[in-house]
Formats: sequence, structure tokens, C-alpha cells
Amino acid sequence: MGARLTGVLVALVVVVLGARSLFVVEQSGSALRTRFGRIVGNDYGPGLHVKSPLDQVHRFDRRLITSVYAGESFLTRDQQALSVDFDVKWRLADLRDYYQRTAGDEDLAAQRLADLVRGRLKSAVAQESLAEVTGSPRGGLGDAGFDAMRTAAHVLGVELVDLQLQRVDLTDESANVVYQRMEQGFNTQALQAGATGTIDADKIRSDADRKRADTLADATRQAAHIRADADARAAAIYAQAYGRNPELAAFTQSLQAYKSSIGREGDVLVITPEGDFFKYLLSPGGHPGANPGGTAGGRPGGRAGARTGGP
Repeated sequence: MGARLTGVLVALVVVVLGARSLFVVEQSGSALRTRFGRIVGNDYGPGLHVKSPLDQVHRFDRRLITSVYAGESFLTRDQQALSVDFDVKWRLADLRDYYQRTAGDEDLAAQRLADLVRGRLKSAVAQESLAEVTGSPRGGLGDAGFDAMRTAAHVLGVELVDLQLQRVDLTDESANVVYQRMEQGFNTQALQAGATGTIDADKIRSDADRKRADTLADATRQAAHIRADADARAAAIYAQAYGRNPELAAFTQSLQAYKSSIGREGDVLVITPEGDFFKYLLSPGGHPGANPGGTAGGRPGGRAGARTGGP
């Protein structure tokens, strides 16, 4: 019974020692061994590995890591304060250096990498204008600057793969200044447009007035020409008619004289009745002698007085 128990105990010890002497690394990872804090084995790839029971295994992920940094403050060459979000893509390069610099803490590694990137990126942004920063995915950081940053990152045992600006915003104070400048620019453009519009309107109005005056003058000339032609034709017609009937001409002229002389308010006419003026009033045939007694206007002999329109 005692021998069996001893055998079981020995088997358990062998199993435990065997379990503590083996370790597995996943496909996407790597590992290193430490003994009492000192590195004794480095860069174990995927698979099953042997170690001392006294050793401690530290496993790491070899896949690409993206660290995001938000709300970083930058100042451009034209003194524009910016709030920038950027991300850094990196992966493990040297496990020994990485473990010695960061003790295998991924958050600590990301923080130290951010300090390194932030300083160099601020120097690059400080040499660029706002337009150049917003137009560049790396904020004006060229290939030479990025290569220098990668070299510095190797000290941490990591490989810097990429750096990208995700968001570039003005601070509230800078945004207000920019908006004020934009407003002033728009106001200036509006004033210039208004002045140009006024000049154009005056020119259009002047051209319209000139065309109107030219049109009226041309219409007046045409009307005068038409009126003259009409008067000439009317005169010709009258002359033709009067030539055929002189008595009609005399009668028409007398009617025109009556229309022009009689019936105006306040006018007074003093005319001898024996004259030709009243001949068509005294007799339809236009002969003064047709009125017996030689009276004019019902008065025998003498002068005839006519008052029209007066009291």
C-alpha cells in the first residue's frame, strides 16, 4: 500500500513538473522566458516549447495594434490652435527591448509611443499652415520625418507602421476668429457686388432713358411727317372740293370763323351788319339783302353789337 502511494505521488510530481516545463504559443503571438526577473529565453514563435519549472513565460500579440489619441492640441505656422485626433499603427519588433522598456505593458508602450509621436508631429505641424495641415494625412510630416520617427520607435522594441490624422478642428477661440474673418470677407464681397450692381443699374437705366428719348424723338418725327402728309392730303381734298363749289368754301370758312369768334365767355364783338361776316346768319343764301329793311340781328340800320358769354 505504501509503495503504491509512493508511486502515485511520484507520478503526480512528474506530471506537475512536466506541465510546468511545457508552454504553448498561439499562432498570432510570441513569448519570452524570465527567471527571477532576468530574461533567459527570447522570441518563441507559435507552437509547443520546453522551459524550466522555475521560469515564467510572457506572451505577446504579434498582430497589428492601433492606438487612437483624441483631442491633442497643436499650433500651426500661422498661429492657428488646432484640436487633432490621430491614430498610430504599430506592432512588436523586438521582444527583449519591448519587455525591458515597457515590462510587457501594452498601455504603457502606447503611452510612450504617443509621447514620441506627439513631439515630432507638433514640430511638423508648427512648420505648416492650416490649409497644409488639413490637406495632408500626416499633418505635413514628410517621409523623412516619418522614417526618423520609426527609427526612434525601435528603441521601444516596436515597429511604427503608420500615422494618420483622423480629425482636425479649430479650437473654439480660433473658430470664432476664422468665422469673423469669413464674415468680414463675405461682407466685403457683398459691398463690392452691391456697388457693381449699382453701377450696372445706372448704366442700364441710362441706356433705357437714351433709347426712350430716341424712340420718342423718332415717333415725334414720324407723327409730324404723318400729320403733315394728312394735312396736305386734307388741304388737297378741301381745295378740290372748294374748287368745284366756291360757295361751299365760303360757307365753311364762315362757320369756322363763327366757331372761333362766337360763344367764348367774356368776349365782346363790335361788327357792322353790312359786312360779310354775318351774311350767312342774316340769310341762308349768304345775301345781306335777303333780310327786309336791311336790319341785322333785329335792329334797324346802324352798327350791330354782340356780347357773348358776359353779364
